[in-house]
Amino acid sequence: MTQIERIEAMEKIFDEVRAAVGSLEAALDTYEAVQDKFDQLDDYYSGDVWMEDFEADEAGKIPKNLKRGVLSEDGVYDLITRDRELNARMADILGKYLRKGQE
Repeated sequence: MTQIERIEAMEKIFDEVRAAVGSLEAALDTYEAVQDKFDQLDDYYSGDVWMEDFEADEAGKIPKNLKRGVLSEDGVYDLITRDRELNARMADILGKYLRKGQE
């Protein structure tokens, strides 16, 4: 590989990594901004009120035209599980990064 080819290759990597870091930064900003709302959703789903709302929906007391994905039996649970998995993934990535810095 010539010097020019190497610089071009590294420039391409630089652009790709810079874009990925920018995307991650924006995603983390968005994620961090909704944490209080996520906690509210988790509390709602984990408490008695969700079950009351779910049972009312099952009994036909909630209008059918009302958006109510939050009352699906798996929707919120799957979201909470996915959030935990992503947090574990981020912790794993951070651990690898920190270990790399100690080498």
